[in-house]
Amino acid sequence: MKNVTIALDEKTLAAGRSYAQSSGTSFNALIRSLLRQTVVNPDSASRLREFFSVADRARPNAHGRRWSRDSLYANH
Repeated sequence: MKNVTIALDEKTLAAGRSYAQSSGTSFNALIRSLLRQTVVNPDSASRLREFFSVADRARPNAHGRRWSRDSLYANH
């Protein structure tokens, strides 16, 4: 593996390190994974962006109905 140097502002670096730690990974592994997902598998990144775009525009409506956990699982 080759080493690379990137420049990040301190806030982004701190947030990235914190996210990596809470995810049980290293900052380097996080960057590798994100880069791989974006560059090596651009279709999956594109599909993910499209999914969130559609989800953001969706207007879910239960027409006032409410469900309880028990009633949702009662028929299973």
